[in-house]
Amino acid sequence: MPVFLPIDLDPLPPADPDRAAASRPGAGGFSSIYDEPVTSATSDAELAREYISHGELSPKSVANLQKELYRFMTWCREEAGKTFQQLNVGDLNLYKEFIRQPPPAWISTTKWPRHDPRYRPFSGPLSDTSRRQAMIAVKGVLTFAEQTGYLRRNPARLVRNVRAAHASRITRYLSPAAIAYALAAAEARPGDTEATARQRARDRFLLIAFAQTGARLNEIVSATMGAVYTEGDGRWWLDVLGKGNKPRRLPAPPATVSAYRDYRRAFGLLDQTSRGDRMPLVLSSRTKECVGITDEAASEALKAIFQLAADEAAATGDGDSASTLRQASPHWLRHSMLTNHANSGVQLKTLQDTAGHANIATTAAYLHKTDHERHDEILRSGGDRGIH
Repeated sequence: MPVFLPIDLDPLPPADPDRAAASRPGAGGFSSIYDEPVTSATSDAELAREYISHGELSPKSVANLQKELYRFMTWCREEAGKTFQQLNVGDLNLYKEFIRQPPPAWISTTKWPRHDPRYRPFSGPLSDTSRRQAMIAVKGVLTFAEQTGYLRRNPARLVRNVRAAHASRITRYLSPAAIAYALAAAEARPGDTEATARQRARDRFLLIAFAQTGARLNEIVSATMGAVYTEGDGRWWLDVLGKGNKPRRLPAPPATVSAYRDYRRAFGLLDQTSRGDRMPLVLSSRTKECVGITDEAASEALKAIFQLAADEAAATGDGDSASTLRQASPHWLRHSMLTNHANSGVQLKTLQDTAGHANIATTAAYLHKTDHERHDEILRSGGDRGIH
């Protein structure tokens, strides 16, 4: 029976000398003429902490990296019985297959805290996409170990990446009709108490902001009130911090600005604030205190609206909208915005900058007609004439 012991993977303090290890001479590939390590790490855990600290990652990225490295290091101890220095190519390929279908002893569908004896590293099998990300983390820490001299050779260099299937186009998006159902559901929610009125206004703002700006969930949740602003020329903007801590300025359409003002009024705030306002943009509706909510709470709030909207769509006989709404997540709103604009003739470079895509090929995946439009166009062509 494996034992899931805690592993300290917290980033090193800023003043710790090992935090800057990879920036010392010779750290680019361990080719120093003195052949000396540029790390003082004496254990895999110490090396992993140094690696996590070196990346200058966002808190969410740090948490994801800690999760993946905990899984890998626990596997090394409990299954392989090896340290990083003892691993070979075969071991890493075994781990790549292990995470495809972890044993039951490694799985729990309940997310227990890591200090709880019932904690397990997995909630189920990993998809190819998740396995790919897991192996990227493993390769990253082993490459770092080689570069700093902790490892003399890096077996991860010879391990192939997991191939994850990528759709040729984006299909997880909501039609304008489905979004209309969602908006109606958000507006129809009760607001007979201060708390429910705050929640209704906040969730309506969230829905409209995601649908119109194309921002990612964490980008809006981590933004501040001052991130919504105008420079006095009638144009409104939403400043967000994207992947890799890259700032991005998104156009904020009038409906988003109007919902933002209604939302602030529901919380007893002025319609508009200064750009220096550091109050969280997405506030908890349960208190008058200016307390922000988590990504998960924002996601659940929007999913609740989608479910109400799905019920209404089903009641009116719109089974297509009901089906997509029942499956939808907040990220579908981003896909919807980009898809609708791509198919309306907005230049891909404009959408790439708005979406924060590093590669324009990612943006190009949104450039397609909806399945219904394609279906109708084929039928209008008369290609089935004479077949009855």
